[in-house]
Amino acid sequence: MPRKNPPPLESAPLAYQNQDFLNSPDGRVFRLLAEYQEPMTRFRRERIQDTVVFFGSARFRALDVASHELELLDNTGSTKPAPADEQPARPHEVESGEATEQRLRLAEAAVEMARYYEDARTLAGMVSRWAMTLPGRRHRYVITSGGGPGIMEAANRGAYEAGAKTIGLNIKLPFEQMPNPYITPDLNFEFHYFFMRKFWFAYLAKALVVFPGGFGTLDEMFELLTLAQTQKLAKKITVLIYGSSYWKSVINLDMLAEKGAIAMKDKELFQFADTPEEAFELLKAGLTEDLQRQAAYERDHGIPSEGIPAAPAPDAQELLGPDIAKTR
Repeated sequence: MPRKNPPPLESAPLAYQNQDFLNSPDGRVFRLLAEYQEPMTRFRRERIQDTVVFFGSARFRALDVASHELELLDNTGSTKPAPADEQPARPHEVESGEATEQRLRLAEAAVEMARYYEDARTLAGMVSRWAMTLPGRRHRYVITSGGGPGIMEAANRGAYEAGAKTIGLNIKLPFEQMPNPYITPDLNFEFHYFFMRKFWFAYLAKALVVFPGGFGTLDEMFELLTLAQTQKLAKKITVLIYGSSYWKSVINLDMLAEKGAIAMKDKELFQFADTPEEAFELLKAGLTEDLQRQAAYERDHGIPSEGIPAAPAPDAQELLGPDIAKTR
C-alpha cells in the first residue's frame, strides 16, 4: 500500500534556541563559551578595568539583619537558616541559662564574625571612595564578591554605600540562594561552572582580600596563591589575609615553609591585616604600584588618559553604525 502523506511539519528550532541541545553534553562547549563571552561583553560595556576581590564566609548575617539577632545560614550561598541546635544562643537564652555549651560557643563566634562583616563593609567603602578619585578611562579596582550573603554582601554593601559600581559573581547551587541586593544590576552574574567563575575572579583582580571563611574561601584563596606562586598571572596581585588570629588558628602557613612544602619566599605572596585602616593602607600601597606600572605602559604606548564617560561603552553596532549591517 502506498504510504499516506505525512502531516505538515513545524519549523525546527534554531540551533541557538534549541534548549534540549544547549543543555545537553554536546552543547557544553557553547555553555562554556557563553560564560566567558557574556561577562566579557558586560565588563567592556561597563568599562571595568580591574577589580579588588573579597572572599569570606557566606553563612553569617549582619548585625542589623534578622531582628538584630545573629543567625547562621544552612550552607554557603543558602538563604535557609541552619537547624536550631546549630544556631548561636540568643541573648535571652544566655541570660536564663537555657543555652547549651555548643550554642554559647557559636554565639561568641557569631559576634566575632559579625565584626568581620562590618570590617569588610568598611574596607570596601574605603577602597571604593579612593578608587573613584583616580583618573582614567575606565572604572578601577571595582569591589567584587561571590555575590551571596555574609562577607560577600558586606563587600558589595560597602561599595554600594560609597556610590561605586560593584560586581557579584554568583554560582548556581542546588539549594535556594539569591544574589545580595547591593550588587550593581548590570554587573550581577550567575555561573553554572565553578571554574569559569574562578576565571573571572582571577582575570580582572589586582588585589585579593581574604576574610574568615570555610571550604570555599580556602579553595579560592589557595587557587589565587598557587597562580601567583607559579607565575601564571601576568600581573602582580596584592593578597591580604584579614583576621590573623582566625587564620593562624585554622592553617599554619609558617609550618608549610618550615617543612619545605613551600619556599620561604612564598610567604611574601600575602600579608596579614587586622583592621580596615591597616588593610586599606596595604591595599593602597599595592594598587598605587599597579597604577604607576599602568601609567608607564600608557605613556610608552601613547595611550591618552581621560575621564570616565558617564554612559556605558557602545557595542559594535552603536560604534560602527551604518558601516555594517544591523545584526542580532
